[in-house]
Amino acid sequence: MNPGDERGYDTDERYGGAGQTRTRLPGDEDAYDTARRSMRPSRSLITVVGVVVLLIAAIAFANQGGSQDSPSDARGPAASETAPTGTDPVDTTTADIPTGHPRTKQGAESAAANYAVALGSAGMFDKGERRTIVSTVFAPSVSSSLHDPMDKAYSPAFLEKLGLSTDGTAPEGHTFVSRTVPLGSKTIKFDENKAKVSVWYLGLIGMSGQSSNDPVRSTWKTWTFDLVWTDDDWRVLKNAQTDGPAPVPGDVPAATAEEIADAVEEFGGFTYAR
Repeated sequence: MNPGDERGYDTDERYGGAGQTRTRLPGDEDAYDTARRSMRPSRSLITVVGVVVLLIAAIAFANQGGSQDSPSDARGPAASETAPTGTDPVDTTTADIPTGHPRTKQGAESAAANYAVALGSAGMFDKGERRTIVSTVFAPSVSSSLHDPMDKAYSPAFLEKLGLSTDGTAPEGHTFVSRTVPLGSKTIKFDENKAKVSVWYLGLIGMSGQSSNDPVRSTWKTWTFDLVWTDDDWRVLKNAQTDGPAPVPGDVPAATAEEIADAVEEFGGFTYAR
């Protein structure tokens, strides 16, 4: 999450701030004339018709997920380009941020997802941690020039609006929540030296506590990163966010402040990879 996620607060976007498948079953057209309709069908006929209907339903259900345009072979339908590849996540980190992504399209998507997590974390609200995150995630050619603008974006006035102290800490008995949860990624442009990747994510931001005036809420956004290959990894040159796509809100009751605080403490984040 970032300053741009707060209502009424503007900051530079450079640093963060359907189709449906319908199954058509056979109609209820009567295949029998009036005379036969008046006759009582035999049990064997009922059994045969029932088996045919079940077979048709099974075939229709099996084809729901694809069409004649979807390539397939004897092993089943071809995997979607957005499906997990099974490639292992990176096993190296810098300042607890996954680094060392491969110089591939999948590596660029993994880097974008992992960097979205870092840039959307509560650590961004602490000056020291923020500078470490920016230096790790952004390319050296731009990272140093971002520190001062970022400090201004995360100003004391902004932190106070969130209920934080000037050093980014929450009041006693409260838990500040800022978390980015990537749901998927897509590559817009790619070559071995640069890439443009979008990450669709669910964000959480707010203060959990009995006296909080800014309860934890969810946001849905798409975060787009321009990446460059440098120092044996993908790094961010610039980034921007847009709202959505957001699903229809569910009917799950909102958790209490205590439940949210406990969940944030108990459930850790993930290393993301395609």
